[in-house]
Amino acid sequence: MFAFVSGLITMGFLVSGLFFLRFFMRTRDILFAAFAAAFWLLAANQALLALSNLPVEERSWMYLLRLASFAIIIAAIALKNRR
Repeated sequence: MFAFVSGLITMGFLVSGLFFLRFFMRTRDILFAAFAAAFWLLAANQALLALSNLPVEERSWMYLLRLASFAIIIAAIALKNRR
């Protein structure tokens, strides 16, 4: 059941990334590209967590992908508001 739900979450992140990529292609606004990249990193994080056979204690490095995705979003919002 965990693998099924993780697959659904991964697919949702991938589709969300494609959604924002479509808006980026229309507007060329870097904020949409940042959101697309962040959602794809979140999808990679979820897929790695679902497919890994490592004990919970050894999976902590995988959460750096989640940290990177949130850092991308924060940086893109700060850059957008600075102008």
